[in-house]
Order: sequence, then structure tokens, then C-alpha cells
Amino acid sequence: MKLISIVGARPQIIKAAALSRIIRQKYSNVITEIIVHTGQHYDENMSKVFFKELEIPLPKYNLNIGSAIHGKQTARMILGLEEVLMKEKPDYVVLFGDTNSTLAGAISASKLQVSIVHVEAGLRSYNKKMPEEINRILCDHVSTFLFAPNKKAVTNLEKEGFDTSHRSNFSIDQPGIFNVGDIMFDNFLYYSQMPFNSIQCKKKLQNEYILATIHRDHNTDNAENLRNIFKALLYIANQFSIDIKIPLHPRTMKCMSENLPQALLRKIDNSIYIQKLPPVSFMEMIELEKNAKLIITDSGGVQKEAYFFNKPCIILRKETEWTEILETGMALLCGADYRKIVDAYGVYDEINTRNFPKIFGDGNTAELICDILIKNKKKEKLVNHNKRVNTL
Repeated sequence: MKLISIVGARPQIIKAAALSRIIRQKYSNVITEIIVHTGQHYDENMSKVFFKELEIPLPKYNLNIGSAIHGKQTARMILGLEEVLMKEKPDYVVLFGDTNSTLAGAISASKLQVSIVHVEAGLRSYNKKMPEEINRILCDHVSTFLFAPNKKAVTNLEKEGFDTSHRSNFSIDQPGIFNVGDIMFDNFLYYSQMPFNSIQCKKKLQNEYILATIHRDHNTDNAENLRNIFKALLYIANQFSIDIKIPLHPRTMKCMSENLPQALLRKIDNSIYIQKLPPVSFMEMIELEKNAKLIITDSGGVQKEAYFFNKPCIILRKETEWTEILETGMALLCGADYRKIVDAYGVYDEINTRNFPKIFGDGNTAELICDILIKNKKKEKLVNHNKRVNTL
């Protein structure tokens, strides 16, 4: 059975690591995986280092698309992916999450009638102004296998008319929907147990601190939002005398210089508490998350990782696709509202009781996905064999 896994951004590379690892460990005799990198993240620190660190096989194809406006970037990906798919003729195309690489893969594979496997299916923020929301909806509706990370995702698909009970003869018109847990939880369990010996990183973790990440365009590209977020971070740091570590996405660094007043930039640069970090590797991020007191982020992936590590999370968005985290009370939606961010920190600074129920599976998502695909392929072969026999 041949799979083509399409990745393009860091979160997808990390998710693909879990699938690649289980294929090498348990299924190498029945599954051949080919990795295609669209090049959506093209910076060395934002992409290539992840393949090295997570020990993922290097991509057989790299389209080297790079950055561009959404339509131009997606169109280039579609052109490149069509050529790869026509050449390789895979049984399945595996897509992760909700980036432009996901969208391009969904369009390319569905047009060529290659069965799509969508990992992280069914997530909804119910905000179609987010490009990611459009990408994930369109991908779900052309997939043959929809692997949901939790019960809420399955419920979202039911609301859109999917038959979640269908269990045979899967197709683009009658897909299979399975709640297999979150593939990032697989990685959390695997990598959090690995020894990490970066002395440079360990030096950064000596004192109590907050971890903050900011990269969504509705925050970085909006001067008012970016200003409110950094004003809130400065206030929290100074008022509570606590370090705030901020690994800076390249776009965030650029937008800070363009969108923040010079006076605020000087305060950030001169603060003894605000620590701007260059982009960090996956293992460094794991260490930063593991040792943080609290996490402030606009990243969907980091929201989950905060929960995995039992850390309260302040979400710099007005909505989230991970609504079940909100229901536990261990995350609060604050958007870019200065007062809400500051008040949320006050809430978590005072409470002692913290509840993190198990809502993301058992950490065997990649194995479940492989088992389902192998079982389906065996059924398809049996059906085709019987058809041939009946025609003789």
C-alpha cells in the first residue's frame, strides 16, 4: 500500500512524524510512505531542522513553493502536486490539519480521484474569516477517510450531514469517519520522555516564566491587536515580576518593527522580564512548554500542547477549534483584548485547583489510522478479486 503524506508547515511535519514513526516500527512490510514537502515554510529554522530533529525521512519531493498570497501559493502547489500524484499513483494521500498545503492536496487528489485521508478532520472554529477554517471544511468534504481527534469533531461533521455510522465501502461520497484521538498526543507521549540536553535551552528555564507565542496574521498584521497584546504582556510581566519568553515567528518579528510604536518597542527591548527568542526547534518548544507556569498563544497546536502538559492557556483569539479545552476551564478566550488578557492571568495566578481530564485519546492515533487503512485495502482487494472471479 502506497501513501503520499503532504506537509508544508511545521505543525504538519510534526504530525507526520508520528505516522512515519509507526510505519517504520510496525508496518514497513505493508506500507510504503512517500513524503512530499510543498515548501510552504521554507526557512531552515522553520522547516528543515524539524526533519532532522524528529528523525523523519527526508521528503522525496520538495516543491519549494515559498511564501506568496493565498491564491498564488495554493495554485503553485496544485500544479506541483498533480505532477507528483500522476507519477506515483498512490493508494491514499494523507493530509494533516488546515494549511494551504492541505487545501492544495485536497484539490489535487480529489480531481485525480485519489482517496484522501484527512488527519484532524472535523475541527471547526465557526469563523470563516479564518483561512484555516475554509481549508479544513473543503478538505473534509472531499476526503474518503476522516480521522477526528475527539468527540466534538465527530459531532461537527454530523451537523454538516456526514453519516458518522458508515463502516464499509468507503468513498468520497460515503466516507468513513473515525474518532481516533489526537495524533499530536502520540508525539507528546513519545518526545516528552526523551532526554533533551540543550544546555542553552536549559539555562533559559531556570526561573518561573510564562511562555507566549504570537503568529496569526489577525494579530501580527493588525497594529491595534499587536499593540494590545504586547501592552498586556508588559503589564503582566512588570506587575507580577515574572519572565515572559516569546519565541518569535519571522513574520511576528517583522510586524513588530512595522506595527508597534517606537516607545512600546523600547519598553519591550529594555524590559528585564520580556525575553525574545529566535524560532525554536520542536524539542526546545516541548521543554519550554513543559516548564512554563502558563501559556499565552494564538496557535491551535500550542493550545493543545499546553493542555497535554497540564498548563492553563490564555488564547489570543476570539474563537477556537478546540472548544473542549474551554469546557474544562483550563483555557480562556481573550482575543487581543488588553483587559481580558490581564484578567485571565489574574484568574490562573490565584486558582490552585486545576482539572485536565483525558479528552484526546490514548496516544495510539497513528497506529489506529494505519490499521484502518490496511483493513480497508484488504477489503478492497477481496471485493476486486470476487468481481474478477464472477466475470470468468
